[in-house]
Amino acid sequence: MKTILLINDDGVRSSGLSVLKQQLEKLGEVVVVAPKSEISGVGKAITSTRHVKMEEAQLKDGSKAYAIDGTPADAYLLAVNKVLNHAPDLVVAGINLGPNLGIDDFLNSGTLGAALEAAIHGVPAVAISYCKGQIDDQEADKSKITAAELELSATVAGKIVRYVLENGLPPNIDLISVNVPEAADCTKLKVTNLSYVGYGDLFIKEEKGYRIAQWKLSDYRDPDSATDVHVVKDEGCISLTPVRVRFQHNGKALRHMITAIVS
Repeated sequence: MKTILLINDDGVRSSGLSVLKQQLEKLGEVVVVAPKSEISGVGKAITSTRHVKMEEAQLKDGSKAYAIDGTPADAYLLAVNKVLNHAPDLVVAGINLGPNLGIDDFLNSGTLGAALEAAIHGVPAVAISYCKGQIDDQEADKSKITAAELELSATVAGKIVRYVLENGLPPNIDLISVNVPEAADCTKLKVTNLSYVGYGDLFIKEEKGYRIAQWKLSDYRDPDSATDVHVVKDEGCISLTPVRVRFQHNGKALRHMITAIVS
């Protein structure tokens, strides 16, 4: 039986985690290691300045999980080295309650951070995000998202996971980021590129300082029809973004600089 490691960044009690686990249980042994509470926006950060506690917990459906007071990337490392004691066949991250579109989200998302940690270690990963149109209050609005709303995202994720378990990821792909808009048509899936348009002005001024008070899909902008932002926001289609975790190292471009330094 294949082993699937399931992680998120919205917390172990998130409805997205329970719905996705139920779908994945049809495909293999699912082990859940996730943050105890929401820890969005931490990217691939790991905890290095304090102890990370891990304890048994229950998902909303009553099934067993491991909860940590660390990051999603911590969850991957602890799961592999302390719970499973081996690498899983696949890591699935999500369902993230909100979009993960474009380069800024890709690098900032804790959900994608778990997928990146897996990919760095050579484990195939799939991240799934539900693109809620607007979130005004992180805790209150996310708690209102129902299992029914997330069913399509979970079904799409299940089909992708089944394919990857049976066939592996396609060549030169380390992870797939999937974004499902509200009321999406399950037959309209498009392969996309990451948008490289960064965030606008997200912060508002309050008495205590500056805060990101809202998260709106309408704030994402990219006219390039090949990008995840355009496909999800302007076309209402499900976006599948393949990513290879390899930076380019253009050593030739530094030769003139080296010559100048040593001369």
